[in-house]
Amino acid sequence: MKSIFSSLKSFFRLLPETYKVWNENEPFQMSAAVSYYALFSFPALLIIIIRVVGIFYESAMVKSKILKEISTMLGTDAAKSIDSMLHNAAINSDSKLFLIIGVVTLLYGASGLFISLQKSLNTIWNVETSTKNTYLKLVVDRLFSLGLVIIIGFLLLISLVITTIITVMTDWIQVHFPDLVVYLVQFINLIVSFSITTVLFAMIFKILPDISLKWKHVWLGAFVTTVFFTIGKTALGIYFGEANPASAYGTAGSVILILLWVSYSSLILFFGAAFTKVYANKFSKKAI
Repeated sequence: MKSIFSSLKSFFRLLPETYKVWNENEPFQMSAAVSYYALFSFPALLIIIIRVVGIFYESAMVKSKILKEISTMLGTDAAKSIDSMLHNAAINSDSKLFLIIGVVTLLYGASGLFISLQKSLNTIWNVETSTKNTYLKLVVDRLFSLGLVIIIGFLLLISLVITTIITVMTDWIQVHFPDLVVYLVQFINLIVSFSITTVLFAMIFKILPDISLKWKHVWLGAFVTTVFFTIGKTALGIYFGEANPASAYGTAGSVILILLWVSYSSLILFFGAAFTKVYANKFSKKAI
């Protein structure tokens, strides 16, 4: 018990320093840049994820799952706008040349968001981007980013499979077992979702910055980021539902909501990165 209180005490002591590092790196400016790239990358990113997961799972169900999550976070209007984006950005061409051009465009666009994130994380870690082999680095960065997109796709696939199994189990359990068991299964579903999100943040912190971090620092940073992200996602859902901040923008309201959500989420991610840096520097002589 004493060790738990000691760990909590150490954790809360890191938060002021984390805020200082986070605030010094102009997080609002970085999050604005990420949200700008995200707006143009979203269609390509989602199409690639749907296609990758669609190899193993029904594409229509994958798309429905994604849009349902977006609807929960941003509302039905934003989900409809993104659905329209996906429809307009879909590759439908009988010409092999145009098909290749479309695929390359999608791949390039989808990686743009992660390149922006990489630059922001490098800023937090005070890592200077090397000017040598600029073109080679550009290709490598794009490949790493696309690899992360594919990883997201497989994480979504795992989430879909587990969610489907749990849903089927829940329906069966409701008939044969008391409500307590149903709540337990739903809790397991939340733990699975939390774990998958933590893995995603860990991959972002480990792969994107131009610095070699130790996994023990990455995992704790990813866990803390997921906690803040989960709280923030719930708070944003309530805020968007009650305040409706996009109502003043008319038909552009859905786009504004997307920008706001990505911007707020980026702020949380950067805070998690700052925490990872502070923790690594505090408890390790070398963060790398």
